[in-house]
Amino acid sequence: MSETPQASSPYPPSYYAASRNIIRTPKVLEGPVEADICVVGAGYSGLSAAISLAEHGFKVVVVEAAEVGWGASGRNGGQVVNGLNASLGTITRRYGQQTADFVGKLLQEGAGIIYDRVERYGIDCDLKRGNIYAAYTPKHMEELKAKQDLWRRHGMDDHQLLDKSQIRAHIGSSVYEGGMIDHSGAHMHPLNLTLGEAAALESLGGTIFEQSPVTRVEQDSAGATVHTAAGHVKAKTALVCGNAYLGNVVPELTARVMPVSTQMMATEPLGAERAMALLPTDKCVEDVRYILDYFRLSADHRLIFGGGVVYGGTDPADVVAKLRPNMDKVFPQLKDVRIDFAWSGNFALSFSRVPQLGRLGKHVYFAHGYSGHGVTGSHLFGRILAEAVRGDVTRFDTFASLPWIPFPGGRMFRAQYSTLGSWWYALKDRLGI
Repeated sequence: MSETPQASSPYPPSYYAASRNIIRTPKVLEGPVEADICVVGAGYSGLSAAISLAEHGFKVVVVEAAEVGWGASGRNGGQVVNGLNASLGTITRRYGQQTADFVGKLLQEGAGIIYDRVERYGIDCDLKRGNIYAAYTPKHMEELKAKQDLWRRHGMDDHQLLDKSQIRAHIGSSVYEGGMIDHSGAHMHPLNLTLGEAAALESLGGTIFEQSPVTRVEQDSAGATVHTAAGHVKAKTALVCGNAYLGNVVPELTARVMPVSTQMMATEPLGAERAMALLPTDKCVEDVRYILDYFRLSADHRLIFGGGVVYGGTDPADVVAKLRPNMDKVFPQLKDVRIDFAWSGNFALSFSRVPQLGRLGKHVYFAHGYSGHGVTGSHLFGRILAEAVRGDVTRFDTFASLPWIPFPGGRMFRAQYSTLGSWWYALKDRLGI
């Protein structure tokens, strides 16, 4: 979205905000605070790193501009999809086989972190296993078969191909040529996961300051200082995890990623029978087009349907008008169903579609640019940030050494160039080429 978190920002009016199961009383940062680690951003990346460090005895403070999970972590499609946006094949071509082998070993780790923490800390977020990639064309099916083969070569054998008749057992729609199940994927209530992780961090002695927008991050020989309008945190190390909502707080990072908005809506409650006719096995779904649709059932039997992108992070004038035709194409039986919620939110796109890890000076680390695969990627990269802080830089250095590629057109024209590119790929989707 185009909005920037402010000190009194409420949650955007999403289904997730309306159905969250933890209501927090925000604590605002006022005056000086000291910590071992200061994390900027109370989303998945920041909380993942913070929990990993707190579990090892570090004194951790998290500073959030709005409220826990206010950004992408509390608004996304709720799908635990393994892998990065850039495929293993792309990574092999771009960075070599050694890097691809390294990445292949950790593509399912982010999901594992989520499953472990949900169980360990008793997080109530409606977690359900399994996700489906849906194919519209025979060419899409060839791509899924190649993906299955590639993942198998990297030791991952959780993917099951589905033909046209088999996918009907999972999706009550006739539009798909087939698909593939990833049995190691899942879906959940994303804001309740974030709120549960915040509670887990606090149970470990961590502190979270909300409604406290960071104004700048400074460092000297002794450590880093994170400033807000009313206070500051002095720490040995700062982790910058603002992602698409960081704004210009750390100018060195602003041009590295571009905010891109995606849209979602939630129907009225459909009732168990009608909902299960849509998704009989209650798995989440995303299709394999460049501009894709994704959908799943909520715990109270709504269909949550998302898709579309707007480069630069602005909102479409009417989210329902944009998404409804796509939903009706997949599920024409829902043409008369009421839409109760519609919202938008940003993810951070890197030009290479590979997340970026790095260090600014000696005491400031960052992670961002998950490019639409942030649910699992953020948990993984948060852990890798924590490893680096603790002294194990093996995995951190591998990612930090990958070159980041600037957007064509720079900050001023990057959205226009990316939009032109998306039109080309959308045309290929429509033509089936």
